[in-house]
Amino acid sequence: MNGADSVTGVVMKAMSRTPDPRLREIMESLVRHLHAFVREVRPGAEEFEQGLDFIRRLGEACGPEKNEVILLSDLLGVSTLVVMLQKEQEGGGTDPALLGPFWRAQSPRCAPGDSIARDARGGEPLAVAGRVVDPGGKPLAGVLVDVWQASPVGLYENQDPDQPDRNLRGLFETDAQGRFHFRTVRPAGYPVPTDGPCGELLRAQDRHPWRPAHIHFMLSKEGWRTLVTQVFDNADGAIESDVVFGVTPALAGRFERGADGALRLDYEFVMRPGTRRIPRPPLP
Repeated sequence: MNGADSVTGVVMKAMSRTPDPRLREIMESLVRHLHAFVREVRPGAEEFEQGLDFIRRLGEACGPEKNEVILLSDLLGVSTLVVMLQKEQEGGGTDPALLGPFWRAQSPRCAPGDSIARDARGGEPLAVAGRVVDPGGKPLAGVLVDVWQASPVGLYENQDPDQPDRNLRGLFETDAQGRFHFRTVRPAGYPVPTDGPCGELLRAQDRHPWRPAHIHFMLSKEGWRTLVTQVFDNADGAIESDVVFGVTPALAGRFERGADGALRLDYEFVMRPGTRRIPRPPLP
Protein backbone atom coordinates (compact mmCIF):
# COMPACT_ATOMS: atom_id res chain seq x y z
CA MET A 1 0.00 0.00 0.00
CA ASN A 2 1.48 3.31 -1.08
CA GLY A 3 0.01 6.00 1.18
CA ALA A 4 -3.51 7.28 1.83
CA ASP A 5 -4.38 7.67 -1.84
CA SER A 6 -4.06 3.94 -2.45
CA VAL A 7 -6.23 2.69 0.45
CA THR A 8 -9.59 2.94 -1.32
CA GLY A 9 -8.40 1.04 -4.36
CA VAL A 10 -6.88 -1.72 -2.24
CA VAL A 11 -10.14 -2.16 -0.32
CA MET A 12 -12.16 -2.18 -3.55
CA LYS A 13 -9.95 -4.91 -4.97
CA ALA A 14 -10.35 -7.00 -1.82
CA MET A 15 -14.14 -6.83 -2.16
CA SER A 16 -14.23 -7.38 -5.92
CA ARG A 17 -14.86 -11.13 -5.65
CA THR A 18 -18.12 -10.68 -3.70
CA PRO A 19 -20.48 -13.20 -5.38
CA ASP A 20 -23.69 -11.25 -4.77
CA PRO A 21 -23.68 -8.41 -7.35
CA ARG A 22 -26.04 -6.20 -5.36
CA LEU A 23 -23.99 -6.59 -2.17
CA ARG A 24 -20.86 -5.79 -4.17
CA GLU A 25 -22.50 -2.66 -5.61
CA ILE A 26 -23.67 -1.47 -2.21
CA MET A 27 -20.39 -2.06 -0.43
CA GLU A 28 -18.29 -0.47 -3.17
CA SER A 29 -20.46 2.63 -3.05
CA LEU A 30 -20.33 2.68 0.76
CA VAL A 31 -16.54 2.47 0.78
CA ARG A 32 -16.17 5.19 -1.86
CA HIS A 33 -18.41 7.63 0.00
CA LEU A 34 -17.11 6.71 3.45
CA HIS A 35 -13.50 7.16 2.41
CA ALA A 36 -14.39 10.46 0.71
CA PHE A 37 -16.04 11.61 3.94
CA VAL A 38 -12.92 10.76 5.94
CA ARG A 39 -10.72 12.59 3.45
CA GLU A 40 -12.99 15.64 3.64
CA VAL A 41 -13.29 15.98 7.44
CA ARG A 42 -9.87 14.48 8.29
CA PRO A 43 -10.80 13.35 11.82
CA GLY A 44 -8.12 13.40 14.45
CA ALA A 45 -7.39 10.34 16.55
CA GLU A 46 -9.61 11.52 19.40
CA GLU A 47 -12.51 12.38 17.08
CA PHE A 48 -12.21 9.00 15.38
CA GLU A 49 -12.37 7.24 18.75
CA GLN A 50 -15.41 9.33 19.73
CA GLY A 51 -17.16 8.40 16.49
CA LEU A 52 -16.54 4.68 16.95
CA ASP A 53 -17.66 4.93 20.57
CA PHE A 54 -20.87 6.63 19.46
CA ILE A 55 -21.64 3.73 17.11
CA ARG A 56 -20.88 1.20 19.87
CA ARG A 57 -23.20 2.98 22.29
CA LEU A 58 -26.00 3.04 19.72
CA GLY A 59 -26.13 -0.75 19.87
CA GLU A 60 -25.87 -0.84 23.65
CA ALA A 61 -28.78 1.62 23.97
CA CYS A 62 -31.17 -0.62 21.98
CA GLY A 63 -33.65 -2.60 24.03
CA PRO A 64 -37.27 -3.75 24.30
CA GLU A 65 -38.56 -0.16 24.59
CA LYS A 66 -36.57 1.59 21.85
CA ASN A 67 -34.30 1.06 18.86
CA GLU A 68 -31.56 3.69 18.92
CA VAL A 69 -30.17 2.71 15.50
CA ILE A 70 -33.52 3.34 13.78
CA LEU A 71 -33.84 6.56 15.77
CA LEU A 72 -30.52 7.82 14.42
CA SER A 73 -31.61 7.00 10.86
CA ASP A 74 -34.78 9.02 11.51
CA LEU A 75 -32.96 12.00 13.03
CA LEU A 76 -30.55 12.22 10.09
CA GLY A 77 -33.42 12.18 7.58
CA VAL A 78 -32.23 8.89 6.10
CA SER A 79 -35.46 7.01 6.85
CA THR A 80 -37.59 9.71 5.22
CA LEU A 81 -35.26 9.90 2.22
CA VAL A 82 -35.50 6.14 1.68
CA VAL A 83 -39.32 6.10 1.68
CA MET A 84 -39.51 9.16 -0.58
CA LEU A 85 -37.07 7.65 -3.08
CA GLN A 86 -39.16 4.48 -3.08
CA LYS A 87 -42.29 6.50 -3.85
CA GLU A 88 -40.50 8.27 -6.73
CA GLN A 89 -39.49 4.90 -8.12
CA GLU A 90 -42.95 3.40 -7.75
CA GLY A 91 -44.87 6.54 -8.73
CA GLY A 92 -48.11 7.89 -7.29
CA GLY A 93 -50.11 6.74 -4.30
CA THR A 94 -50.36 8.16 -0.81
CA ASP A 95 -47.22 9.76 0.56
CA PRO A 96 -45.32 7.23 2.66
CA ALA A 97 -43.81 8.01 6.05
CA LEU A 98 -41.31 6.19 8.18
CA LEU A 99 -42.29 3.17 10.19
CA GLY A 100 -40.73 4.60 13.33
CA PRO A 101 -39.28 2.72 16.27
CA PHE A 102 -42.56 1.86 18.06
CA TRP A 103 -44.45 -0.45 15.70
CA ARG A 104 -45.22 -3.88 17.13
CA ALA A 105 -46.42 -6.91 15.20
CA GLN A 106 -49.67 -8.73 15.98
CA SER A 107 -51.88 -5.78 16.87
CA PRO A 108 -55.27 -6.82 18.32
CA ARG A 109 -57.81 -7.72 15.62
CA CYS A 110 -60.74 -5.29 15.86
CA ALA A 111 -64.26 -5.06 14.49
CA PRO A 112 -65.41 -1.99 12.55
CA GLY A 113 -66.08 0.90 14.92
CA ASP A 114 -64.16 -0.60 17.84
CA SER A 115 -62.18 1.64 20.14
CA ILE A 116 -58.43 1.11 20.33
CA ALA A 117 -58.30 3.23 23.50
CA ARG A 118 -58.18 0.56 26.20
CA ASP A 119 -57.08 2.95 28.94
CA ALA A 120 -59.86 4.21 31.20
CA ARG A 121 -57.95 7.44 31.94
CA GLY A 122 -59.56 8.98 28.89
CA GLY A 123 -58.48 11.75 26.55
CA GLU A 124 -60.38 13.72 23.91
CA PRO A 125 -62.46 11.32 21.78
CA LEU A 126 -61.44 11.08 18.12
CA ALA A 127 -63.40 9.29 15.40
CA VAL A 128 -61.28 7.99 12.52
CA ALA A 129 -62.72 6.97 9.15
CA GLY A 130 -60.64 5.85 6.20
CA ARG A 131 -61.14 4.68 2.64
CA VAL A 132 -58.61 2.70 0.61
CA VAL A 133 -58.63 2.88 -3.19
CA ASP A 134 -56.43 1.95 -6.15
CA PRO A 135 -54.82 4.63 -8.37
CA GLY A 136 -57.99 4.79 -10.44
CA GLY A 137 -60.20 5.41 -7.41
CA LYS A 138 -61.67 1.88 -7.22
CA PRO A 139 -62.30 0.73 -3.63
CA LEU A 140 -60.04 -1.99 -2.27
CA ALA A 141 -61.73 -4.56 -0.03
CA GLY A 142 -59.88 -6.85 2.36
CA VAL A 143 -57.00 -4.47 3.08
CA LEU A 144 -55.49 -5.00 6.53
CA VAL A 145 -55.07 -1.64 8.26
CA ASP A 146 -52.69 -1.71 11.21
CA VAL A 147 -52.91 1.44 13.34
CA TRP A 148 -50.89 2.62 16.32
CA GLN A 149 -50.40 5.93 18.10
CA ALA A 150 -49.13 7.71 21.19
CA SER A 151 -51.40 8.45 24.11
CA PRO A 152 -52.81 11.86 25.16
CA VAL A 153 -49.63 12.33 27.19
CA GLY A 154 -47.38 11.46 24.25
CA LEU A 155 -46.31 7.94 25.19
CA TYR A 156 -46.69 4.63 23.35
CA GLU A 157 -47.99 1.85 25.53
CA ASN A 158 -44.68 -0.02 25.64
CA GLN A 159 -43.07 3.13 27.11
CA ASP A 160 -45.70 3.65 29.79
CA PRO A 161 -46.24 1.12 32.61
CA ASP A 162 -49.60 2.74 33.40
CA GLN A 163 -51.09 1.78 30.01
CA PRO A 164 -52.50 -1.70 29.31
CA ASP A 165 -50.62 -3.89 26.84
CA ARG A 166 -51.38 -3.08 23.17
CA ASN A 167 -53.25 0.09 24.13
CA LEU A 168 -53.88 2.40 21.15
CA ARG A 169 -53.08 -0.34 18.65
CA GLY A 170 -55.48 -2.19 16.40
CA LEU A 171 -55.88 -4.16 13.17
CA PHE A 172 -58.89 -3.48 10.94
CA GLU A 173 -60.04 -4.74 7.54
CA THR A 174 -61.65 -2.68 4.79
CA ASP A 175 -65.16 -3.57 3.64
CA ALA A 176 -66.48 -3.89 0.08
CA GLN A 177 -66.40 -0.09 -0.30
CA GLY A 178 -62.80 0.04 0.88
CA ARG A 179 -63.83 1.66 4.14
CA PHE A 180 -62.77 1.20 7.75
CA HIS A 181 -63.46 3.19 10.90
CA PHE A 182 -62.58 3.13 14.57
CA ARG A 183 -62.66 5.20 17.73
CA THR A 184 -59.66 6.43 19.66
CA VAL A 185 -58.41 9.46 21.58
CA ARG A 186 -56.49 12.43 20.26
CA PRO A 187 -52.77 11.66 20.32
CA ALA A 188 -50.26 14.13 21.66
CA GLY A 189 -46.98 15.14 20.10
CA TYR A 190 -43.97 13.81 21.89
CA PRO A 191 -40.19 14.03 22.09
CA VAL A 192 -38.15 11.20 20.67
CA PRO A 193 -36.07 9.42 23.33
CA THR A 194 -33.17 11.61 24.40
CA ASP A 195 -31.58 9.45 27.10
CA GLY A 196 -29.08 7.81 24.74
CA PRO A 197 -26.48 8.76 22.13
CA CYS A 198 -29.13 10.23 19.83
CA GLY A 199 -30.20 12.64 22.56
CA GLU A 200 -26.61 13.71 22.99
CA LEU A 201 -26.42 14.42 19.27
CA LEU A 202 -29.59 16.54 19.29
CA ARG A 203 -28.33 18.61 22.20
CA ALA A 204 -24.96 19.10 20.53
CA GLN A 205 -26.79 20.34 17.39
CA ASP A 206 -29.18 22.58 19.38
CA ARG A 207 -32.19 20.76 17.92
CA HIS A 208 -35.53 20.15 19.63
CA PRO A 209 -36.65 16.49 19.95
CA TRP A 210 -40.36 16.91 19.14
CA ARG A 211 -42.61 15.07 16.73
CA PRO A 212 -46.05 16.54 15.92
CA ALA A 213 -49.10 14.51 16.94
CA HIS A 214 -49.95 11.78 14.45
CA ILE A 215 -51.47 8.35 13.89
CA HIS A 216 -49.52 5.58 12.16
CA PHE A 217 -51.09 3.42 9.44
CA MET A 218 -49.76 0.31 7.72
CA LEU A 219 -51.97 -0.97 4.89
CA SER A 220 -51.32 -4.38 3.35
CA LYS A 221 -53.01 -6.76 0.91
CA GLU A 222 -51.67 -9.50 -1.35
CA GLY A 223 -50.92 -8.13 -4.81
CA TRP A 224 -50.49 -4.57 -3.52
CA ARG A 225 -47.46 -2.64 -2.25
CA THR A 226 -47.56 -2.28 1.52
CA LEU A 227 -48.19 1.35 2.44
CA VAL A 228 -46.64 2.68 5.66
CA THR A 229 -47.62 6.25 6.46
CA GLN A 230 -48.68 8.72 9.14
CA VAL A 231 -51.43 11.35 9.30
CA PHE A 232 -50.65 14.47 11.33
CA ASP A 233 -52.57 16.93 13.49
CA ASN A 234 -52.01 20.30 11.83
CA ALA A 235 -52.73 22.12 15.10
CA ASP A 236 -49.53 20.78 16.64
CA GLY A 237 -46.81 23.38 17.13
CA ALA A 238 -44.10 21.08 15.76
CA ILE A 239 -45.88 20.45 12.45
CA GLU A 240 -43.30 22.50 10.49
CA SER A 241 -40.24 21.26 12.37
CA ASP A 242 -40.73 17.52 12.82
CA VAL A 243 -37.45 16.25 14.25
CA VAL A 244 -37.48 13.26 11.87
CA PHE A 245 -38.61 15.25 8.78
CA GLY A 246 -41.69 13.06 8.21
CA VAL A 247 -44.43 15.64 7.52
CA THR A 248 -45.59 16.35 3.97
CA PRO A 249 -48.47 18.71 3.04
CA ALA A 250 -50.62 15.79 1.93
CA LEU A 251 -50.32 14.12 5.33
CA ALA A 252 -51.00 17.22 7.46
CA GLY A 253 -54.11 19.09 8.49
CA ARG A 254 -56.64 16.28 8.48
CA PHE A 255 -57.89 16.50 12.09
CA GLU A 256 -61.14 18.50 11.92
CA ARG A 257 -63.83 19.50 14.40
CA GLY A 258 -67.42 19.09 13.26
CA ALA A 259 -70.38 21.35 13.89
CA ASP A 260 -71.20 19.23 16.91
CA GLY A 261 -67.75 19.90 18.39
CA ALA A 262 -66.57 16.32 17.92
CA LEU A 263 -63.09 15.73 16.56
CA ARG A 264 -62.83 13.61 13.44
CA LEU A 265 -60.17 12.38 11.03
CA ASP A 266 -61.18 11.33 7.51
CA TYR A 267 -58.53 10.19 5.05
CA GLU A 268 -58.39 8.44 1.70
CA PHE A 269 -55.42 6.15 1.12
CA VAL A 270 -54.23 5.20 -2.38
CA MET A 271 -52.38 1.89 -2.77
CA ARG A 272 -50.47 0.72 -5.82
CA PRO A 273 -50.19 -2.81 -7.23
CA GLY A 274 -47.07 -4.66 -6.18
CA THR A 275 -45.64 -6.93 -3.53
CA ARG A 276 -47.01 -7.16 -0.02
CA ARG A 277 -44.12 -6.92 2.43
CA ILE A 278 -44.43 -6.60 6.20
CA PRO A 279 -41.35 -5.00 7.78
CA ARG A 280 -39.38 -6.54 10.58
CA PRO A 281 -40.70 -5.20 13.90
CA PRO A 282 -38.22 -2.84 15.60
CA LEU A 283 -39.76 -3.90 18.94
CA PRO A 284 -41.00 -7.23 20.29
